[in-house]
Amino acid sequence: MSASADLARAFLADWDPATPRLESLRARYDAGLAWVSRPDGLGGLGESREDQREVDGLFAAAGFPDNNAAANGIGLGMAAPTIFAVGTDEQKQRLLRPLWTGEEIWCQLFSEPGAGSDLANIATRATRTDGGWVVSGQKVWTSNAHNAVRALLVARTDPDLPKHEGLTYFAMNMLDPGVEVRPLRQLTGEAEFNEVFLTDVFVPDEDLLGSVNDGWRVAMTTLATERVSIGNSDADIEEAMVDVVERTWRSAPQRTRDVMQDRFLRLWVDARVADLTAARMKQQLAAGRPGPEGSALKVTFARLAQELSGLELELLGADGLGYGDWAMVRPTAVVFTGRDAGYRYLRAKGNSIEGGTTEILLNIIAEKVLGLPPEHRPDKGMAWKDSPR
Repeated sequence: MSASADLARAFLADWDPATPRLESLRARYDAGLAWVSRPDGLGGLGESREDQREVDGLFAAAGFPDNNAAANGIGLGMAAPTIFAVGTDEQKQRLLRPLWTGEEIWCQLFSEPGAGSDLANIATRATRTDGGWVVSGQKVWTSNAHNAVRALLVARTDPDLPKHEGLTYFAMNMLDPGVEVRPLRQLTGEAEFNEVFLTDVFVPDEDLLGSVNDGWRVAMTTLATERVSIGNSDADIEEAMVDVVERTWRSAPQRTRDVMQDRFLRLWVDARVADLTAARMKQQLAAGRPGPEGSALKVTFARLAQELSGLELELLGADGLGYGDWAMVRPTAVVFTGRDAGYRYLRAKGNSIEGGTTEILLNIIAEKVLGLPPEHRPDKGMAWKDSPR
């Protein structure tokens, strides 16, 4: 029995279920029971990550309100690890508590119309002014921007430096009047993504994360956690997908199960291996060692989501050809399991694009994990396949 679990039991014994939701969440954070492996005073107790499940289970069993983590996946999965890694003490105290309680939803302003896979090519400018920066530009494919209070923003602060060196990283206020969010409707009929236009948005110096012109290094920290977060079966997308498909498989006619058994079992094993890999990646991140291995997990997640959703449609036969609702909505979270098979199939197509395209991530794996020589463009010399080993 862990010390954090004992503290959780004592906390719950004193908790009044009539306490307002937000007040309850703030009290849990202040007691160090939000993320128990984080430092004391920042929602944690400095204990092991393994204790978190036990603590979460105790709060859930008591009917304690949750922080609606699905609605703030970028905040919890990307912003928080970045703030812990590079934020000042003041920033951690100011930003982390409303992030965890869900008072401040976060989004990620990285990609641009001319800078997707080549993130360092961004054109959004941040110009020095008294007490901060003035930001103008356009971002695209921004999940949940229509609900966000804050954003992880990368902008160019010195156009005279090489493109990787002239970037700076900010925690921007999305409620500034210079921020305009427009929906982008997807194949599913929904608009969970957006394009964001920034016109003379003021960002104070206190919201600069890391150092001026050191934004690329900070962005790499975020991207490493993003790929683990997106590809993390413990965060429920592909784990839930394999569970849903398992139920569909078990309910299919015997002849269909016989034909598809080997295919399903291979995917089931892959999903469980990914689950174990995700646990290891989370331990590395907690130790401050994000690595390119997260790219492999994200590639695996995209493949599993697409193959499992395709298998589900085949298992359902004619029943899998329908689609629940094409109404245009702007959801607060992506929930694979709460929708029909048609939605899962269409939505999974985007998994090999978001969070880094599969093609780019395979290059990262080849060069950074396997140590293969970098690819050379034909107009710059030998193609990779012809380069010396």
